[in-house]
Amino acid sequence: MHTASTHTTPAAVAGTAPRIHLVIGPVGAGKSTFVRQLVQQHRAVPLNLDDWMATLFSPDRPDTADMADVMAWYVPRTLRCLAQIWKTAEAVLDAGNDVVLEVGLIQQHQRDAFYARMGPWADTMVVYVLDAPRDVRRERVLRRNAEQGETFSMVVPPHIFELASDLWQPPGDVECAERTVVFVPMAER
Repeated sequence: MHTASTHTTPAAVAGTAPRIHLVIGPVGAGKSTFVRQLVQQHRAVPLNLDDWMATLFSPDRPDTADMADVMAWYVPRTLRCLAQIWKTAEAVLDAGNDVVLEVGLIQQHQRDAFYARMGPWADTMVVYVLDAPRDVRRERVLRRNAEQGETFSMVVPPHIFELASDLWQPPGDVECAERTVVFVPMAER
């Protein structure tokens, strides 16, 4: 006799499934600081898109204020990094460890595409949403650019901060109903 099954991982069957901790929010919301807490709390492996982009592509970044040129350069590199980050995350998960992903995904369609690629791992994911008022975030980014401390990976120019802030789409009702979503209060960061 055969029983119906769903696609799952061996660890999930054993009840010890590693988890994906996806941290999202606009620029300067406190994501990198919060990620450090999650990594320690869950003994997880952090994977950060900004670190990958800075290491692999910052020296080649166009020096132009023309946003069309910047975006034409940025988008394909981001997509390639996201694909490789996901492959790395799957390897970490398959090895039985949690991952903390800080990979942008500031727009709903970006998150939907990322969720679609997760397969059976989607059920192990918690999405943490961080936000703060724009003026608070702007000040944080200016300070981080100047200090280049522990959470610094690249300079965020003012026009990029404003563009990314305008693009931010917090999770809506449907995303919250379909996922485990935690809105992190500012006091917890």
